[in-house]
Amino acid sequence: MDIASTRAIVFDLDDTLYPEWAFTFSGYQAVARAFAERLGARMDELVARMRELFDTPDRGRVFDVVIAELEVANAESLVPKMIETFRSHKPAIQLHPDADVALTRLHGQYSLGLLTDGPLLMQRSKIEALGLQPRFNEIILTDQWGREHWKPHPKAFQEMSARLGVPHAACTYVADNPAKDFLAPNVLGWRTVFVRRPDGIYRDKEPPAGGAAQITIQTLDALPLD
Repeated sequence: MDIASTRAIVFDLDDTLYPEWAFTFSGYQAVARAFAERLGARMDELVARMRELFDTPDRGRVFDVVIAELEVANAESLVPKMIETFRSHKPAIQLHPDADVALTRLHGQYSLGLLTDGPLLMQRSKIEALGLQPRFNEIILTDQWGREHWKPHPKAFQEMSARLGVPHAACTYVADNPAKDFLAPNVLGWRTVFVRRPDGIYRDKEPPAGGAAQITIQTLDALPLD
């Protein structure tokens, strides 16, 4: 992969640097710990059922489904509290081994940025759990400007280029979701790299017109490290 003119490499977070399913399962554990008794369920069985639902079309409404299945009277009001517990829990997550290696070896060779969507508190807790703050020159959480500025909005890419002091043409964005990650940086003239991990949640998403990454790799070991 020839990115000889690249001066900055900017990474997405979820499913790019660590497995997103790991955060989700960690959150299920926290929710089960907090709500199993109220729902009249065993904690281990509640966690197991939520994990089963993760691989179904009900992934986005897991808490609603388990409450309905348990037939607990008036438990629907618990859903917002369960979501808050999920988002605010201290996650048990680790970097992908290749991500750890890549960040170490790229440090000092390029300006490094982290650019990610997601609820602000939740993304901050992930960054803290992974110890990422000192490993990047700049970190941008798009939710600081509101959800309307999540990708594919270009604001975060424009801001990252300005903060790093690197022109768009010398920036590369590395991410995992073709449906939203690459449209804005493509338009701005960045190089774009799709990490299509075998267990990536969004690995089979179709890109919008103009939103396909220029390069596809399987792991971050394929990034230029020397």
